[in-house]
Amino acid sequence: MSDTSNTQDVSDQLGTYLPYLRRFARAMTGSQSSGDSFAAAALEAILIDRSVLEGVDVKTGLFRALYRIWSSAGAPVDEGESGLKARAQRHMSKLTDNSREALLLHTLEGFTFDKIAEIIGIDQGEAEELVEIARREISDAVSGSVMIIEDEAIIAMDLENIISDMGHRVTGVARTREEAVSLGKADKPDLILADIQLADNSSGIDAVNDLMEALGDRPVIFITAFPERLLTGEKHEPAFLISKPYAEDQVISAVSQAMFFSSTETLKS
Repeated sequence: MSDTSNTQDVSDQLGTYLPYLRRFARAMTGSQSSGDSFAAAALEAILIDRSVLEGVDVKTGLFRALYRIWSSAGAPVDEGESGLKARAQRHMSKLTDNSREALLLHTLEGFTFDKIAEIIGIDQGEAEELVEIARREISDAVSGSVMIIEDEAIIAMDLENIISDMGHRVTGVARTREEAVSLGKADKPDLILADIQLADNSSGIDAVNDLMEALGDRPVIFITAFPERLLTGEKHEPAFLISKPYAEDQVISAVSQAMFFSSTETLKS
């Protein structure tokens, strides 16, 4: 294969993985704008110097480039943060170094422990330990009420069981935009877990935005079978996004971290 073909292959892979790098960066920072800035810096670093990818596959190298930039910057906090984001940053400062990043890499992005070790620059045993530390520290830190917006009964029941087993209270399950707004106003949730497409063809995104307007800002996790449709960079995007079909571990991680972080940026229609 020619050098030109190799270059094109790497470029194609970078394009494929970029939306997921942005998802990880947004979940790590709790902010679309900050996350996208880190993701853009990582991509730029690789385009300037491909040696960043040496010894690893393209996806691992891309995430490693992001992590190096993130860690070298000291995980900076924007000046002037207030409210939910300021509280989130205070929470984050109490976590063991690298533990939250390791947990996100494992549960949100599906990296194995050996790949996490390559990304962070530690050994595999340390990677496993960091994930367990993060789970323990985050789950012990917060509990609250969760509202589920999901029109598929089996999935809604499964999510309800997972969330209840975590020690959170489920305020109820809504199948439509109208039901969601009514339920949210009747019992204000600390967190909203929402599907995108609802029973009456209404939008879970619209339902969440209605709730934000009525209840104020609160963490949101979107669940969809087509995450790439929401990771375009062309509009406001969710900080927490789970792909269908999901694993229980992904839900547990996202709920714990969204509760912990207490910050989200919602989609605008």
